[in-house]
Amino acid sequence: MLRLFAVLVFALGVYAAAPPAHAQDSITCESQDNRYRECRGFNGRARLERTLSDSPCVEGRTWGTRGGVIWVDRGCRGRFVPSWTGGPGGGWGGNSGRTIRCESSDNRYRECAAGFRGRAMLVRQLSDSRCVEGRTWGQRGGSIWVDQGCRGEFAEGRGHGGGGPGYPGHSDVTVTCSSNDNRRHTCDWNSRDGRPVIIKQLSDSPCIEGRTWAYRGGRIWVDEGCRARFGAR
Repeated sequence: MLRLFAVLVFALGVYAAAPPAHAQDSITCESQDNRYRECRGFNGRARLERTLSDSPCVEGRTWGTRGGVIWVDRGCRGRFVPSWTGGPGGGWGGNSGRTIRCESSDNRYRECAAGFRGRAMLVRQLSDSRCVEGRTWGQRGGSIWVDQGCRGEFAEGRGHGGGGPGYPGHSDVTVTCSSNDNRRHTCDWNSRDGRPVIIKQLSDSPCIEGRTWAYRGGRIWVDEGCRARFGAR
């Protein structure tokens, strides 16, 4: 009887010590054979950290979240993290650790309250329509505006107070990578600086992570006319 009691106490201790599902750092969800699939996600909203497939992972089209579930389709394979996770250093630039989604629906102009004190930057393009700063998106006071179908996620650059090209992470690290003549091109990136993000899209052709640009094995590749300046996350 004493032995049975000891076993029960040990089992309860292991259960109590086990982390809950939502405490996972990341979840890999894969669409095999281009089929729709759902994976158990996080309590909050998920964010695509890395595309693992050649097929593009575009939020709302080939992946999404609903009710604690991540879904993928059409060959998208990706690694997902909670939306509040911002990579090395625990968040995006500034102290807020926030990203703001702003979407131009039906190609219409829209403003989104951001509350950023520093300069805003596009960290992920979500639309096929290009997001080009000053043309289809920009910052006005504490708000971000989008137009002509641009849909994106925006973050606040660290420590620039609305001046220079601020972005999260290491402010002295930038790489410009260009797909000339719509051909794939690769550029070196020092992995010790963290994962690259787009500071500014320089081309009319859209730069969409997993479709026209990606980071793999210490190199950034761009394709289909994408040209952008990258900074460290």
